[in-house]
Amino acid sequence: MSSSIILLAEDDEHLRFVIQDNLEMQGFRVSSAPDGEQALALFRQVRPDLCILDVMMPKMDGFTLASEIRKTNANTPIIFLTAKGLKEDRLQGFRLGGDDYITKPFSIEELIFRVEVFLRRPVVDRAEGKEPVFKTRFIEFHPAQLKIITPSDTISLTYKESELLEIFFSHQGQVMKREDILMKIWGSDDYYKGRSLDVFVSKIRKHLSVDPAIEIQTVHGIGFKFIIH
Repeated sequence: MSSSIILLAEDDEHLRFVIQDNLEMQGFRVSSAPDGEQALALFRQVRPDLCILDVMMPKMDGFTLASEIRKTNANTPIIFLTAKGLKEDRLQGFRLGGDDYITKPFSIEELIFRVEVFLRRPVVDRAEGKEPVFKTRFIEFHPAQLKIITPSDTISLTYKESELLEIFFSHQGQVMKREDILMKIWGSDDYYKGRSLDVFVSKIRKHLSVDPAIEIQTVHGIGFKFIIH
């Protein structure tokens, strides 16, 4: 993990220094920028393993920057730093391809923990010694490669999309409680994380729409049920 490269975009010079200094003390390599335009140029240059983007920045805000990144790269995890508390702003970040957010003020320890969680990706299936692949009639889901293969296309997934879809496939036919999914993926089951889960389920449904046999049922008041007819 120490070889991982992190792109940090934050216009507050003091906060940028503190974050970069603490990440580098953990062994990460950090490329930082004070605005969205410089950050986008750095992203194309260094090909980071993870991005930390402040939402409110000069020249290009964090949401616009994330949207530009997602045009060419669907896999690199994006964590937003935001001073905004409105749930609409947080949900917008997820719709644009963000994977997580942290609301200012936050602890550096929390940020480092979340970074480590995202970079701790399973590469192989330990039991079988190979990558697990989930197949239906019309799709193949490769969780380690963050992609869905259909007869006509390859769909790139974000890390959290892949994580959620793997949970669905692994619990096929079972009712999964919202709080259990939230705790497994986000580490908490608060209101905002719950709304974020709804956004991700909607995106997963769209990705799987090519196969009419797949259904993600909403079990009101409880959670979801993943069914392959």
